[in-house]
Amino acid sequence: MKVLYIFRSLAIWGGIERILVDKMNNLVSMYGYDVHIITFDQGSHQVPYELVDGVHMEDLSICFHRQYRYRGIRRLVDGYRRRKLFEKRLSERLAVLNPDVIVCVADVHVCSIVKVKGQIPLVVESHNDYNHTFSSHNLRQQYNIWRMKRALRKVQNIVVLTNGDSKVWKQHYPHVSVIPNMVHLNETGLYSDHSKHRVIFVGRFDAQKRVDAIIGIWQMVQSKFPDWHLDIYGEGERQHEIEAQVEGLDMNIHIHKPTSKIFDCYRESAFLVLTSSFEPFGLVMPEAMSCGLPVVAYDCPYGPASIITHGKDGFLVPQSDKCAFAERMCQLMENESLRQKMGRVAIQAAQRYSAETIMPMWKQFFEKETNK
Repeated sequence: MKVLYIFRSLAIWGGIERILVDKMNNLVSMYGYDVHIITFDQGSHQVPYELVDGVHMEDLSICFHRQYRYRGIRRLVDGYRRRKLFEKRLSERLAVLNPDVIVCVADVHVCSIVKVKGQIPLVVESHNDYNHTFSSHNLRQQYNIWRMKRALRKVQNIVVLTNGDSKVWKQHYPHVSVIPNMVHLNETGLYSDHSKHRVIFVGRFDAQKRVDAIIGIWQMVQSKFPDWHLDIYGEGERQHEIEAQVEGLDMNIHIHKPTSKIFDCYRESAFLVLTSSFEPFGLVMPEAMSCGLPVVAYDCPYGPASIITHGKDGFLVPQSDKCAFAERMCQLMENESLRQKMGRVAIQAAQRYSAETIMPMWKQFFEKETNK
C-alpha cells in the first residue's frame, strides 16, 4: 500500500513531528508499506528524527510563512499566490505518485488538498480538539475556518485522538474515527525507584500549558516539603516571563531546556504534573508513565481523562482547582509506597500507546478506507 502524508515540515523537535516519523517508520518496518511525505515549508532544515529507508520525503518549497513579511493587501496577495503554487505543485506530484490514500496531518491546507486530490481517498488527522481547531479571533480567521469546515465535508474520514473529542466532532461530521497517538515509550527496563524528591513538568512555555499555574501550586506545597524540587523542562514564547517569575522565588524550582534524554529525567523523578488548560492528547503523560511515574493533571479536555485512571495510575483534578491539585501532590510526596504502587500500574497502562498496540489500528483503518 502506498500512503502519502502531507505536513508543513519536519524541522523541529516537536510532538507531532515525533509521532509522524515514528508512525511512518513503523508502517514501513512492520507492514512493508510504501510511505511518502510531502512538506511545503521544510526549506534547508534538517529532519531532527531519523527516517528509515522506505520513507520518501520531498519538499514543495512553498514557504507559506514568508507571506507574513508583508501587511494588509500585500500579505493577502502573497498568500494567495503561494496557495496557488502549492496546489499546482501538489497536483503534479499526485499525478506521479498516485497514492492509495492521502493523510493530511493537523488540518494543514485541507482546502487546497481537496481541490486537487481527484478520486484519491483523503484522511485528515486532527491533533487538536474540535473547539480549539475552530476558535477564531478576527474576521480573516473566521473566513478560513468557514472554508475549512466546508472542505472537511469532502474528506473520507477525520481521525481524532480521544473518545471525548470524537463526540464533539460527530455532532458536525459523520465520518470520525478514534486512533490514539502512538507514543515513544521507555523500553530500557529501568524505572523510577520513587526515592528522589523531585517532581517533573514537561511542556511548552505558552498559554495552553500554564507553567505559571504549577509554579503557583508549588508555592502552596513547598513549605510542607522543603526538601522537594520541581524540575521544569521546556521553552517557548513565555520563557522570559516564567524565568523572571522563578528568579523571584527561593523554592527549589529549576528550569531546564528541552532534552533528547527526557526519559533519564523521568526516571530521576517521583511523579509528573500537568496543568494544561486543554490537551488533545498529552504525550508526556504516557511517556512518564512508562518510566513508572504517576501523573497529577487537571481534568481538561480531553487527553488526561483518556490516559489517566483516577486513583490507579494518577489523579485527575477539577480544572483550575489549585488547592485540590496541591493536596494530590502532597498525598504523593508524603507516601513513597503509594508512588511505587501507582507507578507500577502506570507502566502497564502506558503500553496502550505502544507501536504494537496502535499500529495495527492504522493498518486496519487504511485497509478499510482503501478497500484493500
